[in-house]
Amino acid sequence: MQNTITKKQRVPRGKQRALACVRAAEDRKARNCVLLDMRKISSIADYFVICSGDSNRQVKAIAEAVLETLKDAGVRCWHSEGWGESMWIVLDFGDVIVHVFQDEVRNYYRIERLWGDAKTVQSKKPKAQISKSI
Repeated sequence: MQNTITKKQRVPRGKQRALACVRAAEDRKARNCVLLDMRKISSIADYFVICSGDSNRQVKAIAEAVLETLKDAGVRCWHSEGWGESMWIVLDFGDVIVHVFQDEVRNYYRIERLWGDAKTVQSKKPKAQISKSI
């Protein structure tokens, strides 16, 4: 059976997907959400979403919320890692990669610094605008 997408389930692209990930993470009380535009510096993905949670349980809840949000929009997660310990969960949606950290691990790896040449995208859009773009 083919997986078809109706007009109602319009698949978001690039920035809209990334913004939807940020909103889903923030809805689960993720802290320090950063959206990086990777298009000019890497072929890994177009956008990185980086955020933090206070505990293993919250990191897992944030990642699950992001998965559910994009799944509802018809977007497949190609790969994920880190569910066992939930210290750093990575979700790969192809053009968007989401990193959900606990603070200790985020501070250790400092991905924002590693990808310091990436442009930070303003992600403070009202929820209604993000929903319309999906």
